Amino acid sequence: MPDYEEMYLELFRATERAINILVDAQQKAEEQYLSSPEATVSALSDAVLHVPKSLL
Repeated sequence: MPDYEEMYLELFRATERAINILVDAQQKAEEQYLSSPEATVSALSDAVLHVPKSLL
């Protein structure tokens, strides 16, 4: 019989590692962006922000 608790814990640990990898990558990308000399923040146009009603 499968050990469901061990299966769950293995999946949980792997999920946690994956999330940590993604968070680290995001933080590194943000640091690179903010440290670049041409780092500026600007608003996107309304055309880019348009979301079809079917997706809401």
